[in-house]
Amino acid sequence: EVQLVESGGALVQAGGSLRLSCALSGFTVDDLTIGWFRQAPGQEREGVSCITSSDGSTTYANSVKGRFTISSDNAKNTVYLQMNSLKPEDTAVYYCAADQSSGTCPLFREWYDYWGQGTQVTVSS
Repeated sequence: EVQLVESGGALVQAGGSLRLSCALSGFTVDDLTIGWFRQAPGQEREGVSCITSSDGSTTYANSVKGRFTISSDNAKNTVYLQMNSLKPEDTAVYYCAADQSSGTCPLFREWYDYWGQGTQVTVSS
């Protein structure tokens, strides 16, 4: 079965950087579409970024464009989310998610069948 485990969340000051990792098992990265989502306290889970396996194209929410970068490492079967210039409003639990498709990359949670347990990112002002 597909399993995803997030890591890398931490407490960081505004303006700092973090790299989140999503380790996959059951399938290789090139078999899946991967998305990153986040959920702040009292808020709905929202899409942050996603990457397709077909051509490696990426999509970003407007709130993170120019600051976050999604990437994959096939040798390690891992997907990353590099987060730079972090803001307090980035504080949330971050989740990675997978879908067994390769040609599309939507930023809505209903598309994804497999989810990790999340990792906490806290950005202090």
